[in-house]
Amino acid sequence: MTASPGHRDQLKVFLRAKREALRPADVGMPAAGRRRTPGLRREEVAVIAGVGVSWYTWLEQGRDIKVSGAVLDAIARALKLDEAERTHLYVLAGLNPPDPEGRPGAPVSEQLRAVLDAWMPNPAHVLDRHYNLVAMNDAARWVFGFDDDVSNCMVAFFTHPTYRGRFTEWDEFAQDMVADFRASSVRYHDDPLFGRIAEELCTASPRFAELWARPEVRSRSQGIKAITHPEAGDLTFEYSLLRLPDRADLNVVLHTPHPGTDTKEKVRSLVVADPG
Repeated sequence: MTASPGHRDQLKVFLRAKREALRPADVGMPAAGRRRTPGLRREEVAVIAGVGVSWYTWLEQGRDIKVSGAVLDAIARALKLDEAERTHLYVLAGLNPPDPEGRPGAPVSEQLRAVLDAWMPNPAHVLDRHYNLVAMNDAARWVFGFDDDVSNCMVAFFTHPTYRGRFTEWDEFAQDMVADFRASSVRYHDDPLFGRIAEELCTASPRFAELWARPEVRSRSQGIKAITHPEAGDLTFEYSLLRLPDRADLNVVLHTPHPGTDTKEKVRSLVVADPG
């Protein structure tokens, strides 16, 4: 273990507190009579995690031992740690925390939907890590031409005539999107859906196939998005992709009118003209 002495001291306190906070019934074990100390015993945590009792004891005592991410994950599961606590365990043990797992497929909270609605009249939407469109406000629907046929923005960007046609600088944006998609596919290398989406698009779009064959990777955290709207005309937005700490599987995409353009006025006019 490469943790500092200070972190090892904190690790002792943290592991003991989490162990003592659990009852045998919490982990599906019989109570087995009265206990002199609260919570689980060290040997019970070791059994649940599938590690040696002596090794776990040394870990909880803060000894200078080597640990792996796989073992820390097993201990995190045994102690029923949440995402923040799992990250904390990694830091105290001297390892780099992995990316949060998130909750793929879980519904978007009403609080997050309220944030999207409060962003009106500017567009805002939520994508999962596969570019599936999971939530949006009305402005995003009106500005980008989202309709019932747009379920995945990566697929629609290369195949959907309306959505594809809204991007003024389509090819430049396409390069950024594919490079970002490739980086995510490597980050989540055990997720087969990236490969299935890429295979589908390589068949449907020669341009995607050409870009996918390149080695470029990049992160699309912010940038400029130029749109040509059939009624409002040219619109230019600054966009930011924000990841939620407790929903690492989602990206919130917020748009604001680019300064020095008339986008703000045009978007307000569009909202008034098409109130839904």
